[in-house]
Amino acid sequence: MSPTAPLRVPEPELVARVVDALVRNGFDAQVAAPVASTIVACERDGTPSHGLLRLPGYIEAVHTGYADGRVLPEVVGKRDSMLVVDARQGFTHLALAQWRDDLMQRAARTGTAVLLIRDAHHFAALWPDIEDFAVEGFVAISCVTSRARVIGWGGTKAVFGTNASAFACPRADGPPIVWDQSASVMSQGDVLRAARQGLPLPEGVGVDIDGVPTTDAARVLDGGALVAFGGVKGASIAFAVEILAAALSGSPFGFEAPVPGNRPSKCGQFLLLVDPRCAGTDVARRVEPLVDAVHASGTQKLPGDRRYARRQQAAEHGIELDAHALDILDRCAPGTA
Repeated sequence: MSPTAPLRVPEPELVARVVDALVRNGFDAQVAAPVASTIVACERDGTPSHGLLRLPGYIEAVHTGYADGRVLPEVVGKRDSMLVVDARQGFTHLALAQWRDDLMQRAARTGTAVLLIRDAHHFAALWPDIEDFAVEGFVAISCVTSRARVIGWGGTKAVFGTNASAFACPRADGPPIVWDQSASVMSQGDVLRAARQGLPLPEGVGVDIDGVPTTDAARVLDGGALVAFGGVKGASIAFAVEILAAALSGSPFGFEAPVPGNRPSKCGQFLLLVDPRCAGTDVARRVEPLVDAVHASGTQKLPGDRRYARRQQAAEHGIELDAHALDILDRCAPGTA
């Protein structure tokens, strides 16, 4: 592959290349597969801030011993409606993949099921974690902590993680509605992209090490912090995520997590599944008049519409990779073009 021009690559081929890059760099193939699928899904659906841009961070985490690319997660707690999984310094992706069917079965029996993952690393978008549950008819909510990057209620120093949360619900007449958002005005991944491209941030995104507002991405990353979306309301959501994903799972809070550069966050994850069928409710059908009302109000696009459009383009023409993405692949897995 030449790093000098955009290139379109079929999704299976790109997944295979990313798996190869991870395995060459210390990942067991079983661990690498779900990590690679998530990376490629983000690249495919137009979320490059969480796609190949993150690959070197995964590799660095394993090279340094910060994360374990070979360990398998294990269940350490189990109730009718709950699973507690210890990722044992591994990644959330494999834990989700291994207990996905079990979680759906529990939700189908009891109406709800909760998955808590501890001692894990997460470095990806959240929507790939839950979209498939909505395809199967469930309503899903998930959130994950990260190292402290967000100021609290009127503070000047980072105390909360960017603490992404995501929601997915089925539709009768279309693909699931899925949103995924960080508790910060801008995601850490987008700030990283701005820094690498030398672009200024919008006003109100971050502060520098002294708590002074700045549009310089490098100053935000170098000891500064991000601002919560919606001010105090976003900070409240970030706080709630700390409780759901960190306190409940037995994982570190954002301010307790290690801060070793651009690597996956040591984190906890919370995932709730609700089976509407247990309530005798056809949620997928009920969503449609709400969607119609939203469109009638003047809204042109729903959460996820852009992802689905990009996904269709990728299915027809391959995933477009720019020179920077191709360079990352070549550096992480040389000689596999």
